Amino acid sequence: MEVQQRGVEIPPLVAPPAAGRRARLIPVLGWIGMTATLAAFAATAVLDAVTPAAARAAAESGPGWEIGLPGLLLAVPGALLLRRAPRNAVSWVVAGTGLFWAVDGLVSAWLTYALQSDPPWAGASAAFWFVQRFGAFLLLGLPLLLLLYPDGRLPAGRWRTVSVVSLACTAALPVLLLVTPSEIADRRADTTVPAVYRALDLDPTSLPLPEGVLLPLLQLAYPLGALGVLVPLAVVAHRLRHASGEGRRRMRWLLWAGVVDALVMLGALLFPTSTVSYDLALAVGLTGLAVTLGILRPQAVDIDRLLGGTLVYGGLAIGVVVLDLAVLAGAGALLGDRFGEENATLLTLLLVAGVYVPLRTPLWRLVRRWVLGEREDPYHVVSGLAWRLERSGGAEEQLRAVAAAVADAFRSPYVGVEVDRVGTRQLVVEHGERPVTVQSLPISYRGEEIGRLLLPRDGVRAALFTRDERLLADVVRQAAAAAHASSLAAELQQSREQLVTAREEERRRLRRDLHDGLGPSLGAVVLRIDTARNLTAAGNAEEADRVLRQARTDVAAALADVRRLVNDLRPPALDDLGLAGAVRQQAERLLTPHTTVTVTADRDVEALPAAVEVAAYRIASEALANVARHAHASTCRVELQRDGDRALVLTVTDDGVGIAPAAPRGVGLLSLRERAAELGGSCSVQCPPDGGTVVRAVLPADGGGTGG
Repeated sequence: MEVQQRGVEIPPLVAPPAAGRRARLIPVLGWIGMTATLAAFAATAVLDAVTPAAARAAAESGPGWEIGLPGLLLAVPGALLLRRAPRNAVSWVVAGTGLFWAVDGLVSAWLTYALQSDPPWAGASAAFWFVQRFGAFLLLGLPLLLLLYPDGRLPAGRWRTVSVVSLACTAALPVLLLVTPSEIADRRADTTVPAVYRALDLDPTSLPLPEGVLLPLLQLAYPLGALGVLVPLAVVAHRLRHASGEGRRRMRWLLWAGVVDALVMLGALLFPTSTVSYDLALAVGLTGLAVTLGILRPQAVDIDRLLGGTLVYGGLAIGVVVLDLAVLAGAGALLGDRFGEENATLLTLLLVAGVYVPLRTPLWRLVRRWVLGEREDPYHVVSGLAWRLERSGGAEEQLRAVAAAVADAFRSPYVGVEVDRVGTRQLVVEHGERPVTVQSLPISYRGEEIGRLLLPRDGVRAALFTRDERLLADVVRQAAAAAHASSLAAELQQSREQLVTAREEERRRLRRDLHDGLGPSLGAVVLRIDTARNLTAAGNAEEADRVLRQARTDVAAALADVRRLVNDLRPPALDDLGLAGAVRQQAERLLTPHTTVTVTADRDVEALPAAVEVAAYRIASEALANVARHAHASTCRVELQRDGDRALVLTVTDDGVGIAPAAPRGVGLLSLRERAAELGGSCSVQCPPDGGTVVRAVLPADGGGTGG
């Protein structure tokens, strides 16, 4: 049903708890780090509240809590990772990065607060160095996370060398900023330090290197930093391509985080604000959440569906926003020069409200239908399927209609309908080309699984949400009737073939028995009678009597053959003793005196069609024979009950050794089910926990003439 992709399986990442002082200390460090991060953020908020706006304007800096917000969002994920996966280096990266962000925000807030005093308060120079120089090492957080996720180890082989080189490229810029004088760094960035900072020691770690050396190095360090991010992305793609099973699911959590971050940043570009701190904090927080779930609980959510839904709905939302902005911009550009700015703006809004807004919803619906199919209109899907089923000829065409309806409704490139036929799985219809991996959804009819609906497992359109599953359930309910009809048609055809085959085999057996057994016997009798007549005419009475006695023996053998043939057609005990008496006689004949047998029957159990009587008698005989051969039982109880006018219920219960779970099912047990199925009934064999075996057969009282 499903083809697993080959690849490198990543081992479990959450290690079992280890003994020892160190193992107990690491989770405590995680909670301490979270507490420190939260405390730093709280202190930052307090400093921002007591810092005058004039001091912040003079320092040309924003609130420190905006810088520390990513640290706040990483505090809880970092603590959880250190508690559950302390040996994973990713846990330390997440927790350390969160603390770094929070401390950077606190130091930034303290720097602004300290600069309002003249001279600046103690620690202002160190705070400036930390924010403007050492803070650049925050750039290492993302590449480290990408390279170490999910198992906390760098990739093996040549990718390890590439990873180390990329980390060195990323660290080149922070290291250069540590040793570059502020004047050269500002000239490179084309900025000037506000006057309020001039009272500080801006270059505590700078080296007296010539500008002709540092500027080219800085020019090179910036593209190297970009390269240090691109290489980890390539590593992630490599791991995702070669991962399988649980490892692939973990990697998809990181892929989902990347998609969400890209959507967030794209939204920031479409709606630019005075600061990107909120967008950055949201992206960092979602990444921390995805990494935590990917390592600790990768199966908490179906990541394939989540990723597909994020791509589809995020892309559609961005597309609608871009279209809205394009319409507004286009209308403004066309009308701006003719009517003036105010009139053009008013006319633009009127045109957009009168023309574009009414078309926006149909356009949105059209795009969603093109991408996702007609799943947004459940009534249309169900009614369309009913229309197709009504116009379908046979069961095979109905299954094709179901596959086509599901493909149209969910915009699926492949739909398969698989129906169980005579104990085997047979793919009846397919719509589209079958992918490498598929997901199977059961098709049930009256509580019994009769087939499966096959859909692609991967891809954007393969994502099924709750409302999609409800719609698919409604479609499957109609598909169940078609699949059941197809299965019944196949079973009916097979039953017809079996009936014809059985009839011809029975005729062949009767012809063989009559021709090879009864015919020659009767022919020999005729010859012996003629011989006896000739001997009598010749006066040899003694020899004639001997021949007549031999003829009598031959006639007796022929009568035995006739009786055997008649008994094979229908047990005579049923006509002589009735069903209950015949079963009681069979039980006494098969079971030993060491087994006490009881046969009970309802009064109206005799008023049954001949086919039901024969089937019940054969099933009871086979069950009693199994008790005698295998059960080693001391008691056996046979019950014949009528379930109203609908069915005959036959139950054979013993207190024997039962049937071992691993024991193969023999011909006898299969014949029980086959005899019941011939009439449209059922037969079950169970072994209760307290011992013994219970054979229960339910046969339609009309002999299967009205269904089954």
